[in-house]
Amino acid sequence: MKISQLGEFGLIEALKHYAPVSKAVIKGIGDDAAVLPFSKDKYLLLTTDMLAEDTHFTRRMPPQSIGHKALACNISDIAAMGGWPTFAVVSIGLPKNLPVQLIKDVYKGMQSVAREFNVSLVGGDTIKTDKIVINVALLGLVEKEYLTTREGAGPGDWIFVTGPLGGSFKSSRHLNFTPRLAQARFLVENFKPNAMMDISDGLAGDLNHILHASKVGARLDHASIPCQKGASLSQALNDGEDFELLFTLSSLKSRSLMEWQAKQKSFYFYPIGTITADVKEKIKAKSFTHFS
Repeated sequence: MKISQLGEFGLIEALKHYAPVSKAVIKGIGDDAAVLPFSKDKYLLLTTDMLAEDTHFTRRMPPQSIGHKALACNISDIAAMGGWPTFAVVSIGLPKNLPVQLIKDVYKGMQSVAREFNVSLVGGDTIKTDKIVINVALLGLVEKEYLTTREGAGPGDWIFVTGPLGGSFKSSRHLNFTPRLAQARFLVENFKPNAMMDISDGLAGDLNHILHASKVGARLDHASIPCQKGASLSQALNDGEDFELLFTLSSLKSRSLMEWQAKQKSFYFYPIGTITADVKEKIKAKSFTHFS
């Protein structure tokens, strides 16, 4: 069998059988970050993302924006778990004839977002490759009471997103987005979502990850899904690279969130559907996957 026949997530499932996990691990493969023991009241979070030239960016794009994206997408993963980022290592593969200034500018982009989110860049690795490859591994912390995974969605929950979706790659928003760390921390400290993740592969596909992990179904109100200017509903459902948060709350907490939202303007959350008990109620997805 070829990798293209398995697909990205089929390959991940196949490789899980070769990933030994000790009993100390709280959560391994299958969420936005691994959850590891740390202290009496906190967990350690560990995530990693790899960006490849001509898949996630092109050399024609601003180098500082490429660097911004490389670190910001990892911060988004930490936010989706309810935590905050701390330390990162950066490994890069570079063509030997690449201008030094270009990669310095990539690092300037990472430096800027690292300073904004109080992340220390503490090491990494460099190798020669045919195209640019950037891999960031990021640590974070989360209070045990605030840890949020993909597994907790329950029937009757409302489904929310933190912002308009669609057209991210075409508009270049995928290069300059702000990780929704402030929104995530507000949510876990005040409403504690039942499930949460960030939208990187598209709303439809990523919601299905929550449904699979939580063993539930969902119904979306398509008219309520916020679309970026110029983006269609199909793009909002499937484009990906939005890096907004997707989360669920109980109906009681959802109403409380809506009441709070009506009184202030600091954050805005969009209710887009409900969780059902029928596991067969999945969302039709045409989201991006590697190897397809």
